[in-house]
Amino acid sequence: MKILDSLRQELKQNSNKNGQITAQRFFKEPVKAYGIKTALVAQIGKKYFKLNNSKDKQEIFDLCEDLWKSGYMEESFIASNWSYALRKQFQLDDFKIFEKWLSKYVDNWASCDTFCNHTVGEILMMYSELLKHLTSWTKSKNRWVKRGAAVSLIVPARKGLFLKEIFEIAQLLLIDEDDMVQKGCGWALKVASQTYQQEVFEFVMKNQKSMPRTALRYAIEKMPEKLRKKAMIK
Repeated sequence: MKILDSLRQELKQNSNKNGQITAQRFFKEPVKAYGIKTALVAQIGKKYFKLNNSKDKQEIFDLCEDLWKSGYMEESFIASNWSYALRKQFQLDDFKIFEKWLSKYVDNWASCDTFCNHTVGEILMMYSELLKHLTSWTKSKNRWVKRGAAVSLIVPARKGLFLKEIFEIAQLLLIDEDDMVQKGCGWALKVASQTYQQEVFEFVMKNQKSMPRTALRYAIEKMPEKLRKKAMIK
């Protein structure tokens, strides 16, 4: 783990008290952060990933898990970026590892979205048979697992994929009381609407009365004003 010692030393050297205070403003729950700008975190992570080139996938995954365990938000970003960098090597069973990281270590929306958008979204596009697992995620007591069920479909949605599954997940999360889950659900619908505007609009209108205002506003954000006004009338 010497490489992680060096990486962490560099993160500590760039730690910023004002950055820590600023970072906390974006979260309702306490977050553990070095207070480093995201661009610099990505740069540091990329530097040490190159030093890891001789390691195999499992060794990198082990390093990622160690990063996740630290609880630092910036280390979670690096772990997410490293796992995504190995996407060409993803195999079906890797999903179990990713599911474990999500349920055990993710503790804020930024880590959830960074990880689920890319690493989880990628493996779902590679192995669509894994989509069935998202249904069980919607029943989790863990708010980030539930949010993950929706935001893991964001990148596929940008490619016009998995509309049926997006509607299924949205339906299961529709009346969830957690605003973080509602926002994730609405976000997935919003992205899907950019390819399937009419279908998403019809879904929203069908569920208009039961759909939380937060999720509804997110879902219709990119629609024409005429449709937005119609959707907001209850």
